[in-house]
Formats: sequence, structure tokens, C-alpha cells
Amino acid sequence: MKLIQILKLAVIPVLTVFSFVSTSNTALADYLNSQGSGGNYRYELWSSDDNSHYYLKIWSSEASPNSDAYSTSGAFTSTREALIYFDCNYAERSLPECPR
Repeated sequence: MKLIQILKLAVIPVLTVFSFVSTSNTALADYLNSQGSGGNYRYELWSSDDNSHYYLKIWSSEASPNSDAYSTSGAFTSTREALIYFDCNYAERSLPECPR
């Protein structure tokens, strides 16, 4: 009988802590902010769950919607910065912000 009590005292707290840790890790996710296209490409703009960074997934406009991204560009600090990057490098737009 003492073995069962010892197992209850040891196993239950360990399982409880493990469930909290695994739940908090699975709750973290990235979020789709917007989609668009320009030139011969289309993009999805994603953000971290805390909006601290953004990244673009870029496809050829002819690629299947279920295909892997042609390119993933990350580490932008704002949606504006990410979209300017897309416009300058993929949509071939001539903006004042684009490097010449």
C-alpha cells in the first residue's frame, strides 16, 4: 500500500508540471496578417504571437496554393518594413524607400 501512495505523490505532480509545460509550448503560434501579390509573385505576411517580428512567405504567382514557399524572408520589425521589402524586391515597384 505504501508503494501506491509513494507513486501517487511522485507521479501526479510530475504529470501536472509536464502538462502545463507542454500546453504553454503548443499555445505559441504565428499568425497570418495579410496576403497579396505583385509582379510575378504573391506573398503571405506572418507575425509572431507577440507581434515582435514579421516574416514573408513568397511564391511564384504560378505556383500551387499548397506548394512550399519559394522564399521565406524574416526578421522584419514591422508590417510596413516587410511590405516595402516585397514591393522593392519582388513586385518591382519603384518606391522612394527602395534602394537604387
